[in-house]
Formats: sequence, C-alpha cells, structure tokens
Amino acid sequence: MSVHPLPIPGSQPTADVAGQPVAFAAKDGFPLAGTLFRGLGDGPAVLVSSATAVPQGFYAAFAGALVAAGATAVLTYDYRGVGRSARPLSWRRRISKKEWALHDFPAALAALRSAAPGRPLVGIGQSFGGQALGISGVAGDFERYGMVATMSGYWRGLDDRMAGPRMFAVGVPVSLLFADTPRWLGVGEPIPGSVFRDWARWCRMPDYFFDDPTFPETARYEEVTTPILAIGLTDDVWGTKRAVEALMRHYTNAPVERRWLSPADAGGHAIGHLGFFRSRFAPTLWPEFIAWLLRGEPMTLGAREGV
Repeated sequence: MSVHPLPIPGSQPTADVAGQPVAFAAKDGFPLAGTLFRGLGDGPAVLVSSATAVPQGFYAAFAGALVAAGATAVLTYDYRGVGRSARPLSWRRRISKKEWALHDFPAALAALRSAAPGRPLVGIGQSFGGQALGISGVAGDFERYGMVATMSGYWRGLDDRMAGPRMFAVGVPVSLLFADTPRWLGVGEPIPGSVFRDWARWCRMPDYFFDDPTFPETARYEEVTTPILAIGLTDDVWGTKRAVEALMRHYTNAPVERRWLSPADAGGHAIGHLGFFRSRFAPTLWPEFIAWLLRGEPMTLGAREGV
C-alpha cells in the first residue's frame, strides 16, 4: 500500500515531532488521512488507534514522546467519516462502525509498514482502538499492544448510568436527523450518524458487539496471541473494572496484564476516560507505558492484575 507524505515546513532535524500528513486508502477504496511522525531511533514503529469520536490530533503529543524515546515512526489516523478522513461527496454507501476495525485499522497498519519497512510493529489503542485489535484480523503483526480505557460499552456496566439513556433517548433520534452527529450532542468529534447508531445498538447488548449476530468477525478475538497491557483508570466512570473485564475476557489466548492507574499516580490530578494522553501526564503516566511499548520493560506504576 502506498503512502503519500505531504511535507510540513520547519520540521525538526532530530525527530519529526510535528508530523507529516499522509494519505492512504482502505481496501474498499475509502480515502483515509493520518499523520506520520518520524524518529531517529531504532525502536519499533507504532500505530496509534483512536477512541470513538476522538480526532487523531489528540495523540500528537504522545506520538512526539514516542519518537523522542526511540520509536522509528508513529502513525496516528482518523477512522472513516471522522476528522480528516471525511466522507467523500461521491461516497454513497453506508458507513458502519465495524468498518473502522475491519478496513481502516488494517489499512493504517499497512501504511505504517510501508513507511517503516522491516521495523517491528507495536500498537496503542484507546477505548475503541483497543476493541479493534481483536476484530482487525491483523493482531499477529504486532509484537505488543497497549490499551488505555478499553472496555465493553454495555451501558449497565458503566458507573455513568445516564450514559445509556442519553445515548438511546437523545443521541439516536438526533443521529437520524443529521448525516454526522453535531458537536452540541457532546459526543466529541462529529461521527457518521450510522456509526453512532451501530454504537448505540451494541451498548444495549449485555455482551456488547459479541452479541451482534451480524458481526461474526468478533470470533477473531480467540485468535489473538499478542501480549497486551491494558491500562484502566480508577476514576473512569465508563471504563469500570467490570466493563474492562467484560471486554478483556474475550482475549482468551493472549497474555493480558491489566494495570489500574489512579489520580495518586498522576500527581493528584483527575484522569478520567480520555485523560491519559493529555500532555500534563507526560512526566507521570507516560514513561513506563512507553518503555513497555518500545522495549518490553515491565510496568510497575499502578495496581497489577492478570498475567
């Protein structure tokens, strides 16, 4: 798969911490957009897969920290219909959320491989980006995979008990009125209304998308043998222990270590569902996670569960 870099003036000589926009396509032809960060180290190349409705730019600071720590290259990207991977005017087919994992995730990995040929590959997924690993069919390409706030979205597994009603009673009707969810809905970056409805349907199911009879690819979770480090946040009202366990138990053949980080581990600052990748946590939460990801060094921060 070809990757087409679009140069950015003023990139730094030691490492491209600003990143270069890149364009590539999924196997069904949907055009996708990413940002490639190049480093001078000899470490692995890293794929960063976003949470739902979170644009790739949110991970830019973390990508910069990865190349500074020795990553050869880091690729962030937007799923189809999100951010810079906007729906082309000529695209008439329905966009489904499972296509993010089945088509976009493998395409991004292929683009990273093309940009860093011969380098070992590791990955990071936040929330849906961790769920996508088991569906993608390419988990075996990664030496290690880190997950942050990755959990089942079943609404009764969350501590935010209003999340489900807000999604079902407000979000779904609104998603039928607009091609993309409006910002005022509070979901985050606009996402295709069809994707939102897929998400809402899964969140009604006790075993999340594993209960979806139209989604047989979830059986691929059993094929994953990649070592996984799953980071949970004790103040995350969505990624509760029961919600994280409900998802991670499907990685039946992968060595999974879960570590729970608290605000005390973050210098007393609240973290929440999306906070881990905010630059304020660079000196506290990032170093050990990056060391595990790039070099396989054990993580000691937080409370350990699992392998």
